[in-house]
Amino acid sequence: MARRAFRRPIPKTWTAPFFMPGKSGSEGRRKFPWLHRLDGPPRKRLGEAIEGAFLARALMLGFPVLKPWGDSRPYDFGVESWKIWKVQVKCATSFRGTRCDARAAGSGELYTLDDLDFLAAYVISENLWYVVPADAFVPRATVHFNYGPKSEGMFEIYREAWCLMACSTRARGKGDIPRRCRCEEMPVRCAVCPRNRTTGVALAKLTPAKRE
Repeated sequence: MARRAFRRPIPKTWTAPFFMPGKSGSEGRRKFPWLHRLDGPPRKRLGEAIEGAFLARALMLGFPVLKPWGDSRPYDFGVESWKIWKVQVKCATSFRGTRCDARAAGSGELYTLDDLDFLAAYVISENLWYVVPADAFVPRATVHFNYGPKSEGMFEIYREAWCLMACSTRARGKGDIPRRCRCEEMPVRCAVCPRNRTTGVALAKLTPAKRE
């Protein structure tokens, strides 16, 4: 088994939201006005901003993060923990109320299990991350999310699931729903953490993502 490289996370008091419009949205409109325009930034700049948000969040949670040289690899970052996880970062867009989706494919080609280990999708307006294992969505082209209070979407179990990167595959639990907290050192709790049953996710009705 690979050496566990997860470090003690930065205290919660230090982890100020990064790239966050704020609950009212007024602060975000002043700092990032292009987030609230229909045209938005050019795709390349948006991608760079989302990668920056991921980098800041992962580092604040105590993960060592590696960046491959160039952009020829199918993943954006390597995250060091039980192994070096290959992570692709996406922006979750196409909002319909609390519904959004992220493209789970490269330049016209679907990702494979050899390409990456996780898809990290960012919902900008909510400062919300979904950390989805590759074997939960490959070979789909799109991953759909619904972060509403009564969501029953198949990928809602991966809401803020940073703990999946901090634990071994054995600790994930059946259908990626653990019986005990995967990583008690983690300052954020995933949607299905047994230590936090007040997230609003209907656990009994969730459909675990199908393994291919």
